[in-house]
Amino acid sequence: MRLLAVIVAAYALAGAPAAIADDGAIGASGLKLPRFVTLGSDEVNLRTGPGTRYPKSWVFRRAGLPVMITAEHEYWRKVRDVDGAEGWVHRSLLSGRRGGLVVGDIATLRAAPDAGAAPVLRAEAGVVGRLQSCRVAWCEIEIAGRQGWLPRDAIFGVLPGEVFE
Repeated sequence: MRLLAVIVAAYALAGAPAAIADDGAIGASGLKLPRFVTLGSDEVNLRTGPGTRYPKSWVFRRAGLPVMITAEHEYWRKVRDVDGAEGWVHRSLLSGRRGGLVVGDIATLRAAPDAGAAPVLRAEAGVVGRLQSCRVAWCEIEIAGRQGWLPRDAIFGVLPGEVFE
């Protein structure tokens, strides 16, 4: 009887979508979870579950917008946006390019990763740019064809402590 209960539980879990992964977990794709990607299309359906049989809960209309992948199930990725909205997106609608969304107040893009460096431009919250690299406290980003540095806490699109070139 105990063996039957284990088999039934294993069968039920096999078809269940993945839950939010802990830092450093590996998803079905073989990539780390959570991680950031960008929307690869100007129209991306956010669904309540991992499949077209699930209803749409939202439609994103902004290619390049960063989203965090928190879980994976076959060809579907559970994503979270800057406002905390979550849902499932088909992997073909996502891009591995790194993007950053300016958050908070108006942010000043600087010529170097230093608060005293010359300003390059000022960006309002909601402006999207392309992340080039991130250091401990600063990220290099391209916005409207201009490249510079923003403090990490002024950007949605990078994990705490994440460093990349």
